[in-house]
Amino acid sequence: MKLISRHIYQTIIVILLGMPLVAQAALPDFTVIVDQAKDSVVNISTKTRAKPSEHKEYNIPELPEGSPFGELFEKFFNRDDLERRRRDAQSLGSGFIISDDGYILTNHHVISGADEVIVRMSNRKEYVARIVGSDEASDVAVLKVDADDLPVLKFGDSDEIKVGEWVLAIGSPFGFDHSVTAGIVSAKGRSLPSDNYVPFIQTDVAINPGNSGGPLFNLDGEVIGINSQIYSRTGGFMGLSFAIPIEMAVDVASQLKETGTVSRGWLGVLIQEVTRELAESFGMENPHGALVAKVLDDSPAAAAGLEVGDVIIEFNGKKVMRSSGLPPLVGRAKVGQKASVTVIRNKKRRNIGVQIAELPGAITQAAYNPEDDVMKEESALGMKVEELSSDARKRLKISSGVQVVEVDAASPASDAGILKGDVITMIDNREIDSINDFEVVTDELKSGKSVALLVQRRAGPVFLAIRPEDS
Repeated sequence: MKLISRHIYQTIIVILLGMPLVAQAALPDFTVIVDQAKDSVVNISTKTRAKPSEHKEYNIPELPEGSPFGELFEKFFNRDDLERRRRDAQSLGSGFIISDDGYILTNHHVISGADEVIVRMSNRKEYVARIVGSDEASDVAVLKVDADDLPVLKFGDSDEIKVGEWVLAIGSPFGFDHSVTAGIVSAKGRSLPSDNYVPFIQTDVAINPGNSGGPLFNLDGEVIGINSQIYSRTGGFMGLSFAIPIEMAVDVASQLKETGTVSRGWLGVLIQEVTRELAESFGMENPHGALVAKVLDDSPAAAAGLEVGDVIIEFNGKKVMRSSGLPPLVGRAKVGQKASVTVIRNKKRRNIGVQIAELPGAITQAAYNPEDDVMKEESALGMKVEELSSDARKRLKISSGVQVVEVDAASPASDAGILKGDVITMIDNREIDSINDFEVVTDELKSGKSVALLVQRRAGPVFLAIRPEDS
């Protein structure tokens, strides 16, 4: 009896079982990409010289002439010897060449605070690099070396990549030059707590210390991102890596080359996520968009007529699915140009034109301090409120509201997350200026239907959804 090959045997089984025969997709071959790109990826090392103030100054004690300890103390406390033994702090990272005349992209955190930056090419040739500019908010930095005819990488379109697509990284993890790792795109448009203006590309590519600043490639050998951060509880790779989209990095790099600084668009609103309960109160089928919790004075949003309670669902034609998606869109908007903002207000869509301004250096919020009890009123929602004094209004920089002084356990107010000390300034899109306003509005609320409350807290304004119950 002749032996049947394994492939034919499997095919026969598949046909007999009536299952479709699916052709196996071949794994990608990364060798061509690596061969074409490796010479454009560089290793970056930095030195940060310790400051004299970081070292204690010692006075050599006076000893009797001929003391056996004299030479020992002189050697130990000699300042010149201390300077020679001083070690400079060093760090390692990666980067890649973006122009044949020596411009290089890397991360801000790779070269931050460095007194000297050394760039080492694939042929082991080294250059002392000049820092052209660095931007902490986007974690992008531009370096320049004195060289010509350098190999340059091609840029791709990070907006076109798809979740599940293969990607490749080249860098210097732990100082191992030109290490190659591969994986897939895990998610797009990720927002991290410390980076509001970067819509990160999340991958499962193995990234470790030293990979920072290196390129992330698609299967066409085009750079689609700069490897920037990892999520780790150990300090090493745990399957979550984040890259800066190349379009954003190139935009930042162009501004750094031209002016040395980065200009970002500013709308002037404080926003929060739209929950399922809040979406219901705003008449939305599904939660999406960025909910405006506060409109800052003298801001583009205030001048355009944006209001507290508006849900921003589109910015310049791009959908805003989560609140974290709005800051990167606004940040990349051109300062001085008009932007189109689509909002849901009173359960209807509106298009509003906003003249984008430049993001200020810092925006401060007033701290919240609860007032002493004055007039109190208990609500069917399960909380007691009091009038807000004029002093509190000035201190909190709010023009209306009543203050919560007690929240009943197992009540609608407690379930909604309302806390003692919250200042309620709006209920169901109606401003609350007094206890009388509060009573009128809450008496008209229908049981079983979620409504939105705007409260002022120490950290700022926030919308909460409350569902009144039958009394």
